[in-house]
Order: sequence, then C-alpha cells, then structure tokens
Amino acid sequence: MNEVNQCIHALNTIIRGKDLEIRLAVCCLLARGHLLIEDLPGMGKTTLVHALARVMGLDHQRVQFTSDLLPADIIGVTVFDKKSASFAFQPGPVFSRLLLADEINRASPRTQSALLEAMEERQVSVDGQPQSLPEPFFVVATQNPVYQEGTFPLPESQLDRFLMRLELGYPDPESEKAILKGEAGRVELNALPVIFNADQLIKAQNASARVHAGEMLLDYVMRLISRTREAGCFHVGLSPRAGLALMAAAKAWAWMEGRGYVIPEDIQAVFVPVADHRLHAKEKGQSVRELLTTTQVVG
Repeated sequence: MNEVNQCIHALNTIIRGKDLEIRLAVCCLLARGHLLIEDLPGMGKTTLVHALARVMGLDHQRVQFTSDLLPADIIGVTVFDKKSASFAFQPGPVFSRLLLADEINRASPRTQSALLEAMEERQVSVDGQPQSLPEPFFVVATQNPVYQEGTFPLPESQLDRFLMRLELGYPDPESEKAILKGEAGRVELNALPVIFNADQLIKAQNASARVHAGEMLLDYVMRLISRTREAGCFHVGLSPRAGLALMAAAKAWAWMEGRGYVIPEDIQAVFVPVADHRLHAKEKGQSVRELLTTTQVVG
C-alpha cells in the first residue's frame, strides 16, 4: 500500500492537478486492465504513460499509430536466417510489459484489430502458433477525439478490451502556472523513482483480486448493470465482461484505500471510467453518471 501511495505522489509531480485521473490509471493497472486515455493533443497523455511505466518498473515500447501502420509492425515478422537456413520470428513491440499505442485511432481498423488477441488472451498468433506475452502485460493507448481529421473510430470489440477510458482535460490555473514555470513535464521523467518491479506489481494485483465483495454489494452491481439494459437510454447495456471489469476495478480501488472488502463507494468511484466507453446514449444529454444517482444501493 505504501508503494502505491508513493507511485501516486510521484506521478502527481509530473501530471499536475490530476490526482483522481492518476489514481484511476494506477487502479486500472492493479486490476490487470488496459487503459485508454482520450483527449486533445498536448494534454499530457503520452507523458502520463511514460511516467506510469517508470514508477511501475515496467519495460515499455511505444508505437506511433498511423494510417499506414501494419499489424506486423506491432506483432513482429518471420524472416529467413541465412546462417541457420531457417525462418526465425522477430518479435515486435507488443512483446513488452507495457505497450504504448500512441494515437491508436489514427490507424486503420485492420491494424487496430491486431491488438485484440494480445489484450484479451495475453498472447499473439504467429504463423498459426501462439506466442505468450510477458507478465504482467498492459496496453495503454492514447486517442484523439473522433471529430478530428484522420481518425478511425475504434470498433466496439476493441473498446470493450479497455477496462477504463480516462480524459485528462485542461489543468487548473495553479497547476498550469506550475507547468509554465517548468516545474513539471518530460524533463523530470528520468528523475522519477522506480517504486515497483514486475514481481511486486504481480503481488499487488493478486492482493487486490482477493478483496472480498459481499452479496449485498454484488446485488448493487447487478442493479446498476440491469439499469443500463432496461432503462432504454442506451443502444445496448453492459455485458457480463463489463460487469467483471467493474468488479475488478472496484476491488483494486478498495485495496488502494486500505480495505479488504468492497463498499458501494468503490463501485461509484470507478463506474464512469469503466462504463462510459461501453455505453452509447440514444439521445444527447443522457449521462452514464446519472445511473449512480438513480440506482439504489440497497434494493
């Protein structure tokens, strides 16, 4: 727990004024989830990912997604080795513990789909043979707003693989003034402490997964999920996989708060970033957050 607080404190020195978003990002990794950060260019999305990799002690690689990017540029290729007179697989950047998919929605749907197996199964298929990815394995993707030119909307199946979607937004005036003074940013990245290593992170993930969720709490989650399906506000409701994602995130949040059990406030803390990108309102103005105010904690 102390290490998690150290991570959050260190990240707050790089991304100013975004404590909640940083906590959610750390929560997402503790829940073994993939993270999508959507915002305008220049908001610190890529910087946050580099900082996360640093404090978590994770080797990482960055892929800049463009319209001409091919699946092989992510997964790797099989090449002929003249010395051994045989074919050898050259692993791509996906074979790292943290893959930064920068501006993921600037690539074609075909290239985006190359990540589906990796994100769901923690493996990729090469020439029909499965290749395991390192443990732990995360995809942290950044995305520009879909109304910008040169973007391809992520398909529903791809969006569903991300446990959370976050937006950073503009910093508050005090934080932005600190940024203008040069008190935060990329220069300080190399000075960040390495707080976790891969083994410690796996232990923390296992500990958060063991957090208890009682029957009443599960009933509350079921009511929330049912509301998304029955309220008539959304084209489709949350799937069972989304329900599992919500529980994993809530357990990780509870563990970060120092508890061995989940309470309704944990569900409420993670519900919007877990559910918002999975739900599409039929009419403008309908908010996922409203479900929290209209759904009773106790049935």
